[in-house]
Amino acid sequence: MAEKFSLSKFFGMNDEYDEDYEEDSSSTPTAKSQPTPTTPNRPVDSRKVVAMRSAKPSTSHIAICEPRIYSDAKSIAKQITGGDAVIVNFARVDEAQAQRIVDFLNGTAFAVGGEIKRIGEQIFLCTPHNFEVSGDVAANLGTQVTQ
Repeated sequence: MAEKFSLSKFFGMNDEYDEDYEEDSSSTPTAKSQPTPTTPNRPVDSRKVVAMRSAKPSTSHIAICEPRIYSDAKSIAKQITGGDAVIVNFARVDEAQAQRIVDFLNGTAFAVGGEIKRIGEQIFLCTPHNFEVSGDVAANLGTQVTQ
C-alpha cells in the first residue's frame, strides 16, 4: 500500500527529528540577572506636540520674464515649479511662439496646481498653488482710463 505523501517529509522536515533533540542544560552557564535601572516617574503627556517653525516666515517671490524664443519657457517653468509666481511679457515674441509658450506654461501651472491669467494685452501671470489671484484685469483691457 502506498504511503501518504507529505510535503514536510519531502523536504526532510518530519516531526520525528524534533523529538530526538535534547538540550544539554548542564553545559550552558547561567547568567545572573541584573536589575533594570528605573527612571523617576514623570507624568506622561499623551498629546504629541510638534514645534512650529515660526522663526522666519517664508517669503513669496514674483519674477518678471520677457522670453524671446520658445526655449526660454523652460526657465520660466522651473521658476513656477520652484514655487515662484512669474509675470511673462510677450512683447518681443511673435504670436505663434507666444501661443506655444503659453500652452507650455499652462501645462506647467496645471501640473503644480497653479493657474495662469492674462493681465495685459501681451502679459500673463503664472502662479503655483500657494498664490491666490483675485480680480479680473482681462475684462478691462479694452477700456482705457483717461484722466
